[in-house]
Amino acid sequence: MTTFRFSPVTPHPLLIPFIAKMWVFESSGRLSALDKKLIVPNANFKLAFTSRNGLSAHVGDKNFIQKENTISFTGLVDSPVNLDPQEDAQTDTIVIEFKPLGAYRFFHFSYAQVKNQIVELSDLIGNPAKALESQLAEAGNSNLKSQILQNFLIKQLEESAPDPIYDFCINRISQAQGLITVAQLEKETGYSSRWLHKKFLEHLGTGPKNLSEIVRFKQFYQLYSASINLPNPKDHIYHFYHYYYDQSHFLRAFKRFTGFTPTDLQNSMNELATKHYTS
Repeated sequence: MTTFRFSPVTPHPLLIPFIAKMWVFESSGRLSALDKKLIVPNANFKLAFTSRNGLSAHVGDKNFIQKENTISFTGLVDSPVNLDPQEDAQTDTIVIEFKPLGAYRFFHFSYAQVKNQIVELSDLIGNPAKALESQLAEAGNSNLKSQILQNFLIKQLEESAPDPIYDFCINRISQAQGLITVAQLEKETGYSSRWLHKKFLEHLGTGPKNLSEIVRFKQFYQLYSASINLPNPKDHIYHFYHYYYDQSHFLRAFKRFTGFTPTDLQNSMNELATKHYTS
């Protein structure tokens, strides 16, 4: 039986405003072919370094390989992801998840081009990523690797500047739990929807409406994941229907972000899916 563990890492105080979570993922091998290896969109970007084995990911209709001792960057994802170790062997991966307002402060490239993509960081920023990979490969343990990654990010942060209007919009969407319209953002910022959409494409890779839809579903799915093993889990999630116009609206969102109906997924959820989303 495959065993796996998520070990949380506390980010450096300078990075906390931009990082949603950081952890070390360890797996003894692949999950059973009958298990769903589902990772549901949560509006975060991901930076991953797999120091042992590699990872195989299926995003939408595309397959990606995260190679051993290689840093990969995952753009904003708005479709379900299936993830498994590349080989049926011990796998160790350090993962940093950036909040929607976080990634652009560290990396400067086209976020629209990496939407729903997993790309080697060296293909995006070149030699600095290759030098970082060499440092990480030579580091002796996960704690040292985590420290090296954070030192790199702090240096990147020192060379960047915030975008106040974009940051304001991201914080409003987060505060409203996705229940805010683009028209409301127009009113509060004084900028047109076209200007805001362009700004979001630049820093996020998608528009504010799509981000709000992901954040809205995230509120529901966090509770769904946490309550799936409780008695009568439906009793714990019904009040989240107020995030949607009606049941059909909710079901469309659920199918879009998970690929399944609530009943089908409830009967086949495993620890990988729940821990990855709630840890």
